[in-house]
Amino acid sequence: MLSTASTRVSRASSGLPVQRPSPARRCRQPARCAAAATADLQQAAAGAGTEALFQPLTIGDVQLKHRVVMAPLTRCRAIGGVPPAITAEYYRQRATEGGLIVSEATCVSPTAHGYPCTPTLYLPESLEGWKPVVQGIHDKGGIFFMQLWHCGRASHADYQADGRPPMAPSALPIVSDMKVMSPKDYQWYEYPTPRAMEKHEITEVIASFGQAARSAVSVGADGVEIHGASGYIINQFLNSLANQRGNEYGGSIENRCRFALQVVESVCEAVGSAGRVGIRFSPFGHYLMTPDPQTYPLYTYLLSELNKFGLSYVHLVEPRTDDLPLAAFHNVSGSSARPDSLAPFRQVYGGTLIAAGGHKGASAANAVQGDHADAVAFGRYFISCPDLVRRIALGAPLNSYERDAFYTQDEKGYIDYPVLEETPEG
Repeated sequence: MLSTASTRVSRASSGLPVQRPSPARRCRQPARCAAAATADLQQAAAGAGTEALFQPLTIGDVQLKHRVVMAPLTRCRAIGGVPPAITAEYYRQRATEGGLIVSEATCVSPTAHGYPCTPTLYLPESLEGWKPVVQGIHDKGGIFFMQLWHCGRASHADYQADGRPPMAPSALPIVSDMKVMSPKDYQWYEYPTPRAMEKHEITEVIASFGQAARSAVSVGADGVEIHGASGYIINQFLNSLANQRGNEYGGSIENRCRFALQVVESVCEAVGSAGRVGIRFSPFGHYLMTPDPQTYPLYTYLLSELNKFGLSYVHLVEPRTDDLPLAAFHNVSGSSARPDSLAPFRQVYGGTLIAAGGHKGASAANAVQGDHADAVAFGRYFISCPDLVRRIALGAPLNSYERDAFYTQDEKGYIDYPVLEETPEG
């Protein structure tokens, strides 16, 4: 299985007082404490130059109290697809009043898997495992969207119940230095040549996204985010280098966008409101895939079509960090910076735009202040800083993160990062 060897996380050398997160500490008057905490953060942010991040924002049907978003972060701790008890504590530590948390990528069906120990939304025991996660976030006034995921060709026959190769738009393998880990022997293998999906399988996968969305809502999630990025199945349909179908799902840009748009339609119908549905893309992503040769025309068309839905948001990964987070899983480096920009997409898409791009507090505030994005998602620093929102508001140093603990199965590097000391309220 994945190595459970990990080193204890590095501690910030800032000189600021820190303590371990306390699962037991609760405010005796949650509403008053939450309101006071929000006001305190807004005041502190003005002094730190990050006040743009601490303004309210409406995203579809949901009202946020600040614009620091926790990005989806695969952590590989859900043995058997079931979130363990420590997962509830992990998310609870990072929840804030009116703050959006997007869950780790969550498999929509048995064919969706491509990594070991990732959670699902189709097993009854998984749904039970998600309930305390949602409750813990809501207890702190947080907003929780669950990310819906299908790996497509980024998988292996060992993940498939029938032992067949994984499905994809076309029978074209991933061309990459990265490899896939088998869930049976936990060894690394070349990505296999996938099998091209039959028409009925396309219909079934679209429906599975909708069913997963229903399941997410049933356990109390406030909404869902569709994973359309990072070389997974929606990204595969979009990209002409991975999709060489000759029917209505391949060829032209319009046809290659059809699958993504039908998934969005299925999910919106399942949730009951497009205002509780977001979607994530990585237009310039090199993770498991070379970007489409017509990146700008492709995503300009796609975003113009998404304008018609009234989604909660579109979440775009910026070019300089499109493939860094999961590159560590494969023990390779992410791609270097490129001159591409999200600006043309900002001009096309009229709804809420969340940007993710390796930001820290000041750069994120500048992105919002300069209308580059409406909110900014943080990944690795949300791993190492359970109190990241407060640290950004205070301008406090950030804990370093421990890559070796990103994908292990224990508490180290998961729920043991330090937080700044607080004066108990209430």
